[in-house]
Amino acid sequence: MNLDSLKSDHIGLCVSGGLDSRTVAKRLRQEGLKVTCFTADLAQPDEVNIEAIRDKMAPCGVETVIVDLKKDMAHETMRLLKSLARYDGGYWNTTGLARAVTVRGLLGAMQERGITVLAHGATGRGNDQVRFERYTAMLAPHIRVYAPWRDPQLLAEFPGRTQMAQYLHSFGIPAPVGTKKKYSTDANLAGLSHEAEDLEHLDTPVTIVDPIMGVWPQQAPDQPETVTVSFKQGMPVLMNGEALSPLELLQRANVLGGRNGVWMKNALENRIVGTKSRGVYEAPGLELLGFCLEQLYQATLDKRSTALFRYLSQLVADHIYDGRYFEPSTQVALQAIDELARFATGTISVSLYKGNCHLLSITDVAGSLYNEADSSMEESNGLNPVSSQGFVDIQRVEAVALSKAGQIWGGKPVGL
Repeated sequence: MNLDSLKSDHIGLCVSGGLDSRTVAKRLRQEGLKVTCFTADLAQPDEVNIEAIRDKMAPCGVETVIVDLKKDMAHETMRLLKSLARYDGGYWNTTGLARAVTVRGLLGAMQERGITVLAHGATGRGNDQVRFERYTAMLAPHIRVYAPWRDPQLLAEFPGRTQMAQYLHSFGIPAPVGTKKKYSTDANLAGLSHEAEDLEHLDTPVTIVDPIMGVWPQQAPDQPETVTVSFKQGMPVLMNGEALSPLELLQRANVLGGRNGVWMKNALENRIVGTKSRGVYEAPGLELLGFCLEQLYQATLDKRSTALFRYLSQLVADHIYDGRYFEPSTQVALQAIDELARFATGTISVSLYKGNCHLLSITDVAGSLYNEADSSMEESNGLNPVSSQGFVDIQRVEAVALSKAGQIWGGKPVGL
């Protein structure tokens, strides 16, 4: 799709207010096209005032609609948490999940205004182009998609930021290029991703990143901080005894984890398009809450349920990353995880100290499979060690059979 094919359409342009967004908006308007801009409020911690995006886009001759998706983002982040759906390197899938929430939310607002084409600013090299277009095809197949940075005409006109700034300046639109950034940042309630530029070099240390949601561990307080989280069926409902909404709880967890240096993951992840990319990720709230929930799952899931949970968790993680969040397999996996989490109710206390979470206690877990008497190495009323003899004898039968058959690797059995 190119500019000539958009003459009779009403274009919904997804914008951030940056140089790219303003360049595309002005170029589409210069072509005489009908354009309305849309942006999602995802409680981005790097946006001091999201309303300012309207002011940045207005000189381009466009209206900007800001769609409040904070509660939607909080709800889906809690589902992500319950599934512990982390991708390569322990990355919490914050950007992939945000794209699902964003496209669903913006499509609803776009259809109310008669939009016929969704335009996005993703490049032809990354994941977001796939996510934006797949979600649009799933949720509103009658809406076409235009990718300006895959349009040969626009790529020829604007090969870099300098040409974009010069173009905007020619219309009297302020567009300072500024100094070259060390990396780019994408943010939402669940976390931030830092990538590109200097971070593309594997000899660049992660310490070039200036954290936004927290501090580096060495800058954290010298005293540990205790945090208590209560869960109901795998969902956090209380923090330090206070009942909070999902949005409030995530924001509180971000503050607590962030100020104690609990936030960073470095990942060389496998992109949808088949390449690898490097990302440095902040997700202090999910790191804190995820650690607590893992302790609770250890108490309530048996061995086979744990194996099943891990499989489902990985499936959900892969599908969120690949832009398949709304597909049947993902949603059924999430429902299965809901069942596995039915007994994950209890309270976890942890100590946060300079980037670390240390378990203090697991309490009030009615569904716990842990029996102190059975697990004790001391004399107790639990498992009788004498009764284990028959179990061990049965295990020995198989071991001897393998040995006699010559199927033992790593050394010749003695005496055979």
